[in-house]
Amino acid sequence: QVQVAESGGGLVQPGGSLRLSCVVSGNIFSIYTMGWYRQAPGKERELVAVITSIGTTQYEEFAKGRFTISRDSAKNMVNLQMNRLKPEDTAIYYCNADVAQPGDDDAYNYWGQGTRVTVSS
Repeated sequence: QVQVAESGGGLVQPGGSLRLSCVVSGNIFSIYTMGWYRQAPGKERELVAVITSIGTTQYEEFAKGRFTISRDSAKNMVNLQMNRLKPEDTAIYYCNADVAQPGDDDAYNYWGQGTRVTVSS
């Protein structure tokens, strides 16, 4: 089995920063693309940023210049540093990973339970 666990959410004032972390654990052969998505109240889940196994990154427009995704492959971890946060960044943030377990013929997509980020004064 594969588990995906996020941490680091919370309440922050506008203009503040938060760092989200996500650890993938379990019976893992390899982890490919990892990423962060978010879902605001009443809205669809949307991509925030992704990072490949070789470190290539992609950001949605709203995240460019404010958010930084990074990964520590030795720890099966992906982080999201969020700076200059705005009230519209309020959402549940989900970690996502493409993981192959030993014996798998392909990678499968796994989601965490999410961590809540609230940006408010």
